[in-house]
Amino acid sequence: MKDFIIVGGGLAGISFAETCILNNKSFMLISDDSHNSSIVAAGLYNPVILKRFSLPQDSKLHLDYMKPFYKNVEQRIGAQVDFPLPIYRKFASIEEQNMWFEAMDKPSLEPFLSKHIMSKKYEYLPSPFNFGEVLGTGYVDTASLLTNYCNYLNSIGGLMRECFNYEELVVSDDHVSYKDITARHIIFAEGFGLHANPYFNYLPLDGTKGELLIIHALDLKLDVAVNSGVFILPLGNDLYKVGATYEWYDKTATTTEAGRQELLEKVSELITCDYMVVNHLAGIRPTVKDRKSLIGTHHKYKNVHLLNGLGTRGVMLGPYMAKLLYESIENGAVIPREINLNRFKV
Repeated sequence: MKDFIIVGGGLAGISFAETCILNNKSFMLISDDSHNSSIVAAGLYNPVILKRFSLPQDSKLHLDYMKPFYKNVEQRIGAQVDFPLPIYRKFASIEEQNMWFEAMDKPSLEPFLSKHIMSKKYEYLPSPFNFGEVLGTGYVDTASLLTNYCNYLNSIGGLMRECFNYEELVVSDDHVSYKDITARHIIFAEGFGLHANPYFNYLPLDGTKGELLIIHALDLKLDVAVNSGVFILPLGNDLYKVGATYEWYDKTATTTEAGRQELLEKVSELITCDYMVVNHLAGIRPTVKDRKSLIGTHHKYKNVHLLNGLGTRGVMLGPYMAKLLYESIENGAVIPREINLNRFKV
């Protein structure tokens, strides 16, 4: 008998799988990648919400936990996935500069906002009001992470590539069974696929569609990520990830001409050099109306659990949310109400 069955191979699922490995627990991860928004995620991690100059709850805790977590992952899969990189917030006016200085005076934000206005000039990214630098930032190469991690799981016999069939799950008092696999617990980490899950489909997971572009800009020569309405993230070899859109009504993971045009307009307002679009990506972020995660145990079945709702900050939230759920299951730790799925009534 295994300790866990994990359903879903995105950031949530592999975060729980890695948590199992760190705690010497056995598992089988089942995924067909059908609802995997993680593969097209921006991957940026940033403790500060730059639109409002605010700090999400426990940002420092999540950031401090994820760094060694991904270091362990890198050693396990033999590939770098965490790339520390400054994020520059481009100021559109003197007023925005003043807002930055006001935010710096807040004790919670002081460790993450540089006290110095960054006046570095990029020839093809005009910045008459300069930049503010966010500290402790970078990006996780989510595509590389998920591909290499699933290859690793496959090599140790911990991966089953198939579409999960809920009708074949049998939940008993002290174990669950799926086909020929028996385990003490099952973790559902399917992202937007939650809507097809008969155990948790009552939960208000909205899902927010996001589209990204990969562009080639030979002359841009950015060595930092820039945030200014959209973000531009250097990937190397003169390639840049540009995003993202936010669409609340279209729940398909297909690219759209409207999304493409929105991004092209914004990037053309930001940079002045020629560029070429080399890829266009789309996915559905697993978001909740109150912008909090959905973590916890089914109200009726005590060995059926959920790890979902990581939203736009999945690379930061995934590792720590997996830890909270694991400790709740194995050690009876209390999951905070603001992220506990039980805050929503059946």
